[in-house]
Amino acid sequence: MADAALRLTTLAEELLGAPLPVRIRAWDGSESGPPGAPTLVVRHRRALRRLLWKPGELGLARAWVAGEIDVDGDLYAVLDRIAGLLWERGAEAKDAVHPLRDPRMRAAGKRLLEIAGPWPPPPPPLEEVRRRSGALHTKRRDRAAISHHYDVGNDFYELVLGPSMVYSCAYFAQPDSPLEDAQRDKVDLVCRKLGLKKGERLLDVGCGWGSMAIHAAREYGAQVTGVTLSREQAAFARKRIAGEGLTDRIEIRVQDYRDVRDGPYDAISSIGMAEHVGSVRFREYADDLYALLKPGGRLLNHQIGRRPEKDESTYRIDDFIDAYVFPDGELAPLSRTVGTLEEAGFEARDVESLREHYALTLRQWVRNLERHWPEAVRATSPGRARVWRLYMAASALSFEHNRIGVNQILAVKPAGSGASGLALRTRDWR
Repeated sequence: MADAALRLTTLAEELLGAPLPVRIRAWDGSESGPPGAPTLVVRHRRALRRLLWKPGELGLARAWVAGEIDVDGDLYAVLDRIAGLLWERGAEAKDAVHPLRDPRMRAAGKRLLEIAGPWPPPPPPLEEVRRRSGALHTKRRDRAAISHHYDVGNDFYELVLGPSMVYSCAYFAQPDSPLEDAQRDKVDLVCRKLGLKKGERLLDVGCGWGSMAIHAAREYGAQVTGVTLSREQAAFARKRIAGEGLTDRIEIRVQDYRDVRDGPYDAISSIGMAEHVGSVRFREYADDLYALLKPGGRLLNHQIGRRPEKDESTYRIDDFIDAYVFPDGELAPLSRTVGTLEEAGFEARDVESLREHYALTLRQWVRNLERHWPEAVRATSPGRARVWRLYMAASALSFEHNRIGVNQILAVKPAGSGASGLALRTRDWR
């Protein structure tokens, strides 16, 4: 077959109803599409069989993770052009059905089958989460989900995140500020928003590799308890804390936040953790954190959010993210997050969007991964490294195009007197 690229381009344009904005290079060496455009490389016909059996995002993701499709040139440009095309046809993409049940897709499937070959569907790559059962966000299921995402090797995360080992949005003074400086500024921003004082008790929910806990103890004199479900994170954090000589000020536990019983705390930081909670548990999350704070205690909730849907009943979790990145993760609109915190009794005092900062953060993480690609592959697996490269690059574009955002919500548990305990000019932290 010496014309596979042309046949694929023609078929894709008929289905999309628009010119294909990228060039295609097929396994037979043929090329088709706009000259000079970024190129999508289809390395193996097996990728097409994945699309036949899982049309849309998940089929493409499986082919990418398996190394059957790739990009020659600017990854962001290819993702941006393809995502933009699908975004304009979002309803079609969301409503995509199996080709055996849709007449138009069935006809296209027959033509694609001629190119792909009549073989059964390939098994999913090993990096994909296997079938899950039971209720969402039980403690057991959440432990498994967290392990899938975070227990992929501390060496791998060191290559991607850099020395800060902070796996959440940084806070940039300038677009080209060093990532290490921006991550230090972010955890310091959280400490200042919380108004931490020497000797105060801080609970860091989803403490990761210990960066927030170390900064709060070292720079503000706080007594910190950090909880995580990842054993690898906890071991790494404890080693760092010992190296800093802070073992008398910081305790790291492998513990579900729902099992913390040693309140009250003066402050709680939750940075990039609430996305794992899910809508079915978010009120419980808010209630638990409220109960763990003393009257006048402060919560800083740093959380990715999505744009609200016109019809919220149509919202569904991203197939690729759910299967390969954050199993059972879920994004909520900002309004719902603030509303739930208020329903739990919190007084919302400040909301700040850091959307552009997360796009900058992700681009630096992608750069780190690409710069250390051979070491990253050795530290985990080729498929896992490809998952993270695609996930982070696509996420950067989503933040840049305002499809998702990230917000810091400062909330207070009211005291009996009605005093918040915060500075009169709240934003003096700037």
